[in-house]
Amino acid sequence: MPSISLRIPEEIEQQLNQLADSTGRTKSWIANQAIQDYLTKELWQINEIKTAITQADAGTFASEKEVKDTFTKWGIDAN
Repeated sequence: MPSISLRIPEEIEQQLNQLADSTGRTKSWIANQAIQDYLTKELWQINEIKTAITQADAGTFASEKEVKDTFTKWGIDAN
């Protein structure tokens, strides 16, 4: 498995140590899990944005009425 080295603030190291002690997991496992969770979330968001842009460019994103209805639902004047 590849490895990386990074600098982290002291506060993060303390939190990492506390979590490792509390859970019985290694600091490496916790850091790896945190990176995996972050990447999963960020990649999902980027892919959703790309899909929405493609739909908008194709004119299949939302009709003008759907957009106005959504604004109205949230109390925003769409006119």
